[in-house]
Amino acid sequence: MATWSNLGLQDSASPLMEQLNFFHDHTLLILIMITILVGYLMFMLFFNKFTNRFLLHGQTIEIIWTILPAIVLMFIALPSLRILYLLDEINSPAITLKTIGHQWYWSYEYSDFLNLEFDSYMVPTNELETNGFRLLDVDNRIVLPMNTQVRILVTAADVLHSWTIPALGVKVDATPGRLNQTNFLMNRPGLFFGQCSEICGANHSFMPIVLESSPT
Repeated sequence: MATWSNLGLQDSASPLMEQLNFFHDHTLLILIMITILVGYLMFMLFFNKFTNRFLLHGQTIEIIWTILPAIVLMFIALPSLRILYLLDEINSPAITLKTIGHQWYWSYEYSDFLNLEFDSYMVPTNELETNGFRLLDVDNRIVLPMNTQVRILVTAADVLHSWTIPALGVKVDATPGRLNQTNFLMNRPGLFFGQCSEICGANHSFMPIVLESSPT
């Protein structure tokens, strides 16, 4: 979960989030290099005494500043496309979880078992335990095994919602009348927190998600 003064991304708890972290760092490095180069060129342009009154066009420099950005974009686009395909890939899921967004709570169904479904509401502040997390704890957590391919089906009963757990790199829109799906694999035990990430009404901020990753 996000903590106070944490300016970076959350620690990854799935291989997919690790790839997203690597891509973030890769892209940020390229952007920093471009910023330094452009800043240096601008500095040299403003603080030198060289002038050329007869320069009409520079074909060589035009070729360079056309080809170099194209190469840089390739270095960003290829890893991005790879991750986009990984996001949509579903590898023989061992368990399926169906998630339904409501105003303003989540309901869950374990599709591989008969009559295993429950609603998950935020625990109000006045009922919160001493070691609980305000606006993040729920009365019924999702419990899923770690190191297991999980498929999640997401829809909504009323308005648009979005089921999101940042530590897993998962964000799926919950749309009424439409069934979206994705998959993930948790490679560490623990509690992972998320929230509805689509404005859905007055109590949009009070739709937390808590997923418990169990080693057994």
